[in-house]
Amino acid sequence: MDTQQLRDYFTDLQSRIVSALERFDGKPFLTDSWVRPEGGGGSSRLIEEGNFFERGGVNFSHVTGTRLPPSATAHRPELAGRRWEAMGVSLVLHPRNPYCPTAHANVRCFIAEKAGEAPVWWFGGGMDLTPYYGFEEDAQHFHRTCRDALAPFGDDVHPRYKKWCDDYFFLKHRNEPRGIGGVFFDDLSDGGFDHCFGIARAVGDNFLDAYLPILERRRDLPYGERERDFQAYRRGRYVEFNLVWDRGTLFGLQSGGRTESILMSLPPIVKWRYDWHPEPGSEEARLYSDFLRPRDWV
Repeated sequence: MDTQQLRDYFTDLQSRIVSALERFDGKPFLTDSWVRPEGGGGSSRLIEEGNFFERGGVNFSHVTGTRLPPSATAHRPELAGRRWEAMGVSLVLHPRNPYCPTAHANVRCFIAEKAGEAPVWWFGGGMDLTPYYGFEEDAQHFHRTCRDALAPFGDDVHPRYKKWCDDYFFLKHRNEPRGIGGVFFDDLSDGGFDHCFGIARAVGDNFLDAYLPILERRRDLPYGERERDFQAYRRGRYVEFNLVWDRGTLFGLQSGGRTESILMSLPPIVKWRYDWHPEPGSEEARLYSDFLRPRDWV
């Protein structure tokens, strides 16, 4: 297992994605390099109040430790007492225009070692889309790109990872999906290291192709206070998921990661209302009826 190969890929992926997003926005991303006292560190690439992105981040981290947090050992008790390292790239992008969806993606590898025993490792990752106003062609494009990225690994891979995404990015306390899904996988080690690394690369390498064409179509659509208000309300669901249900957020905070980098996924402007419902027949209501439910988009 070549951890330098992993690190080289993840740092290059971060650079490629940031370069493309800087060209799209026209404003450079800031760089915040950090060191974790317990071991390792990373580099957070951030944009706030850009020309297009209201907030976004593309983070690389490579952290190590000797004691895993409860969020990691709850499902894998055999890992207790192993030294570990985790590395990967995670990104969240919040456009200002409400007709442009929020996007999230990450690819990562986890390794746990113990003297006299074989290393335990796995890959995880995925990408998903969270629109505020739905467009069928955008949803179809995003899911089609996900399907095509995973096609070389077998016809059954995309359907399984799509369902996994639908099931994972779901707010149980609301009985409501976070968005329109995409693909998601975790604890992947079947098929060998090269096979699993290939799946992770396929997800990472195809994110820009899945997302940027949607932004190109929608970036100049006019909007007003009504649309911005609904966007802020729906962003509240994004915050709720990340703080209540997301395993990555919990692992990062419990393992002593950089808090600012972990919480860069949160949007800058958010609203909550008590028991609010959209006007029947409105475009806001259509998001719920036509998009926020599991669907075969391709």
